[in-house]
Amino acid sequence: QVQLVESGGGLVQAGGSLRLSCAASGIIFTIYTMSWDRQAPGKQREMVATITSGGSTNYTDSVKGRFTISRDNAKNAVYLQMNNLKPEDTAVYYCKIPRINYWGKGALVTVSS
Repeated sequence: QVQLVESGGGLVQAGGSLRLSCAASGIIFTIYTMSWDRQAPGKQREMVATITSGGSTNYTDSVKGRFTISRDNAKNAVYLQMNNLKPEDTAVYYCKIPRINYWGKGALVTVSS
């Protein structure tokens, strides 16, 4: 059974940093592109960052230069390092396997001004 479990969310002041982690199980992790999506209050869910099995990355424009996605295939884990956080980054962040359209339950990130 596929399972994605996010951790590392919380409350941080603007300009601060957080690191989200996602632990995957029930899949052959190494073959999948992984992504982080987010959904802000009253807005549609959007892709934040993706990382392929080979380590190539892609980011939405609003987080470029501030967020870094990475993966550890030995640990079946994917990470999102978020620096210089802004109030508009406030959202529930979801770990996702795009190929099978599967999300974890999410981690809330709140950035205060």
